[in-house]
Amino acid sequence: MTRKIVGLSGAVLLGLALVFFIVMAKKGEDQGANLTDAKLVSAGEQVYRDHCASCHGANLEGQPDWQARKKDGRLPAPPHDETGHTWHHPDDALFRIIKEGVSGIVPGYESDMPAYGDKLTEQEIWAVLSFIKSRWPRRIQETHANINRRAHQK
Repeated sequence: MTRKIVGLSGAVLLGLALVFFIVMAKKGEDQGANLTDAKLVSAGEQVYRDHCASCHGANLEGQPDWQARKKDGRLPAPPHDETGHTWHHPDDALFRIIKEGVSGIVPGYESDMPAYGDKLTEQEIWAVLSFIKSRWPRRIQETHANINRRAHQK
């Protein structure tokens, strides 16, 4: 009788663990940038216009001389189009930069990029990333997809 109870308890725990992992995996699928989701891209465009365009440019072009430090030692806002380095970073890093600011990735780094974690929801952050990525040429989108795959293999 005790063996049956222990066995049944083990099976129930295993089943609950399986359900938990399936739910968590599904939750992960629902999050993230998706440049093929027209609704998400459209929402991201509005977030970009409201929160990003004033520094990163109406057409994702960034600030002039974005690679040369200003007098205060900080770098101007980089472009988010294919001429910049945004696409060199996996989605998870880009998400953290938006949510936590650059110092979320590089502690102590001083930047004019504010943290948006208290201003934007996680869905809005993924939406703006979806919009940005939707504007990249196909070859850059494919390269970035490979960067994301490599980042998730680690």
